[in-house]
Amino acid sequence: MTRTVNTPPGNDHRENPNVKQPPLPSRAADVVRHRVSQTTSGLFRHASYPLARTLDYPGDPGVCGPSSVSWRIIGDTSAFIGGIRALLVQAAHPEVAAGVADHSRYREDPLGRLSRTSAYVTATTFGATPEVERAVSIVRRAHRPVHGRSHRDLDYSADAPDLAAWVHNALTDSFLQAYETFGEQTLTPDERDQFVREQAEIGYLLDAAPVPQTAADLRSWIEHHPALAASPGMRETVGFVRSPPLPQTVLPAYRLMAQAAAATIPPNLRSLLGLRKTPGAIAAGRGVTRFLRWSLGSSPTWELSLVRCGAPIPEGRFRQPLPVPLDEPGSSTD
Repeated sequence: MTRTVNTPPGNDHRENPNVKQPPLPSRAADVVRHRVSQTTSGLFRHASYPLARTLDYPGDPGVCGPSSVSWRIIGDTSAFIGGIRALLVQAAHPEVAAGVADHSRYREDPLGRLSRTSAYVTATTFGATPEVERAVSIVRRAHRPVHGRSHRDLDYSADAPDLAAWVHNALTDSFLQAYETFGEQTLTPDERDQFVREQAEIGYLLDAAPVPQTAADLRSWIEHHPALAASPGMRETVGFVRSPPLPQTVLPAYRLMAQAAAATIPPNLRSLLGLRKTPGAIAAGRGVTRFLRWSLGSSPTWELSLVRCGAPIPEGRFRQPLPVPLDEPGSSTD
């Protein structure tokens, strides 16, 4: 079916004097939300949307599913800060940083890399089983040629279980810490652990090891990892993350989110990375995520996945159009 489209207030009857016009702030809010949605989504359009055929798999919950904590955490706007945090934390491992510096095209194609990383997270967390498997296969193929020697003369390979674990676990921990600090709701200890276990299932698909099973063990493993050290790749990555070549329209909000991300990193890692906790960074991060939540709502991919699974759609949570049309009988378009 085609999703019913509600025309923004005031558009159809602007010239009809018999129709009561909505108050101006309502129309202004619609304009702001539309612009924020267009600007934000534009950053992630540099790779194919990974769930374009997800409705071909009705009822398939994938790895996580409608009752998961993962859909709630990664579907929230705090995930923007979590993604920035993950890039910073991942850079603290010299061999991981060397692999990125030697093989990634993030300097020439930063939005492409952002889009591809986002597509992987989207597919593995929200996708149906075939979409998860496809995303993992793409990453495995991309990792095969990524090998070499770091500045401290150690071999690295992106397929190595310990390096895959650092990348995966840093991403999981970052999404969790970002949600706990900037998210919409407070998580219980059981929900924190459930999220880590759900994401661990994705880590296993990449043969990452070790993959902690509780939030406390994950945070301790990240904070006290013995392989971490400063490196040329780390400094290059941190410099890039702090000042990326993004459009001027998004840079002010990005800088606030980057400072907020740095403020949530454990002090020992933050010092290693050469970052500092900017006064007011947490409050600013909460302000940005609240504004984005008001503008964007929760991830439209989350809503699409609920549709695929036949699960209830929470009232008022989603504001953006679905990423793909619904081709089912009985729908209408206003």
